[in-house]
Amino acid sequence: MVELHEARSDRDQPRDDGADRSPQVLDLEARLIDRARRGDIQAWSRLYQEHFDRVFRHLHHLTGDRDLAEDLVQETFARAMVSIATFRGESRLSTWLGGIAINIVRGHWRRQKTAANANINLRAIHEIAPPSGPAPEEATLRRTRAEVLYAILRELPESLREVFVLRELEGLSAREVADQLGITEGNVNVRASRARARVRAELERLGWLDPKGSK
Repeated sequence: MVELHEARSDRDQPRDDGADRSPQVLDLEARLIDRARRGDIQAWSRLYQEHFDRVFRHLHHLTGDRDLAEDLVQETFARAMVSIATFRGESRLSTWLGGIAINIVRGHWRRQKTAANANINLRAIHEIAPPSGPAPEEATLRRTRAEVLYAILRELPESLREVFVLRELEGLSAREVADQLGITEGNVNVRASRARARVRAELERLGWLDPKGSK
C-alpha cells in the first residue's frame, strides 16, 4: 500500500499519548483535570500544552489540511474548556478530546455542504520537505502519494474514512477507535476491513499497487 507514514510531517509523528503513562503522571493529570473543572486557568493551560500535539495530529489526519487543522484545534480546545466540567474520567482525557475533535470535523463538513464541491473538501497534505530532508524528487513523490491517498479517502463514506484514518494513519487500537467514535470494536473492525479493501482497490486501479496475486 502507499506508504502512509510518508504523508506525515515531523509534527505528525506518533508519540506516546498515555497508554504507558506512569501512575504518578496519571495522578498529576487527574489533579489538573480536577483543578480545571473548578476554573483554574493555569491547570487548563497545562492540559492544553500536554495534549495539543496529539489533537492537532488527529485533526490533520482527519482533514488532510494543515491550515484547517490549525483552526479546528483551537475550536476543539475551546469546546473542551467549556465542557471540562462534564468529563467524568470514564476514559482517558486524550480519548475524550479526540471525540470532541471528530465532532468538530463533522460539524465543519456539514456547514460546508452549502458550498460547491464541499462533499470532497478533504485535501492532500502539501508538505515541503525541510532542507535536511529528502531530495526534491523524493519529496515530490511523497506529496504525490499523499495526494493520491487523500483523493481516495475523500470519496469514502464518512464512517469508513474516520475509521481508516484513526487505524491506519494514527495507529490507534480498535478499542481506542471504538471509544472515540462511540461504536463497538466489532464495528470498527468491519469498517476498517471495508475501508482497506476500497482503498486497495482504488490504488490498484490507479496503478499504485499491483493487483493481489500478481507477480
